[in-house]
Amino acid sequence: MKSLKPSMRENKRYLFVRGKNLKENIEKAVLEFVGVLGMSKTGLGWIKTGKDYAVISVNRKMVDSVRASFCICPEKMEVEKVSGTLKGLGK
Repeated sequence: MKSLKPSMRENKRYLFVRGKNLKENIEKAVLEFVGVLGMSKTGLGWIKTGKDYAVISVNRKMVDSVRASFCICPEKMEVEKVSGTLKGLGK
């Protein structure tokens, strides 16, 4: 199977998020805010999780929607940093 051309690949952004119980809260917040169709457009991926932090990947066009979903969520979650590369996050 041929690989995709670089211009056809999905552009990702990596978010460093702090909060508690993030594995459940992030998916719940995004699903409530943008719905099922929007959730599929975000292309949410888990890179690394810890006790009170997570590194997630999302589609470049949906970063603002994901950040907005964290703002309206009653659970306290905040995006510390957004980067185009994992190395740029510094973690």
